[in-house]
Amino acid sequence: MDEIVKAAIAKWPNVPHCYGWLALDARGQWRMRDERCQALKLPGDIIRHPALIDFINRNYQCDDQGCWYFQNGPQRVYVELEATPFIARTSSEGFYLQNGKKLNAIDEAFIDDEGRIFFQSKHLLAMLDDRDLSECLSMIQHNQSEVNEESLMAWINEEQTLGTFELFEAKLNVKVRLTKKSLASAMDAAGYVASPKLLSLKSN
Repeated sequence: MDEIVKAAIAKWPNVPHCYGWLALDARGQWRMRDERCQALKLPGDIIRHPALIDFINRNYQCDDQGCWYFQNGPQRVYVELEATPFIARTSSEGFYLQNGKKLNAIDEAFIDDEGRIFFQSKHLLAMLDDRDLSECLSMIQHNQSEVNEESLMAWINEEQTLGTFELFEAKLNVKVRLTKKSLASAMDAAGYVASPKLLSLKSN
């Protein structure tokens, strides 16, 4: 957290929290959602200002209830998550997150019935940007052989898991089992809340 933000919290400790105005989409883009967007359940406008994006990334964290927020000076601006708290992208050096930090380890890998891939690394949960799925496909193995999209989707659609699929990432020197799990189940297991606004409405 920025020092100037810590100073603002100390000076104004009781500023009301803000809900619904900031979102992180499934491609790792920050979006501003005004009252109209919230009322019509629209995704909101993409934030493109580099300095503002960096400021949000530096002051992005999670509270004790599993709700993610951006500490904007003395005010917590809670984030509506379209998917997971972090979104991963592939690069020539491995996976990077939307905040620019490298994903240095993968403890578990999941895939849901829509073919979306998630990574768990300690307390970090990240979904792979859908634009990078084809590149990640080459990292998935079945019985030590690469798979194609058709065989992977056939496995996803099976009622029971038959055979073992693994994700091998050479740049991270990691090989983990790829298991089936829904987005909601992955978020629940990590203890994260996708919509802090809904949680706040229920508690009031």
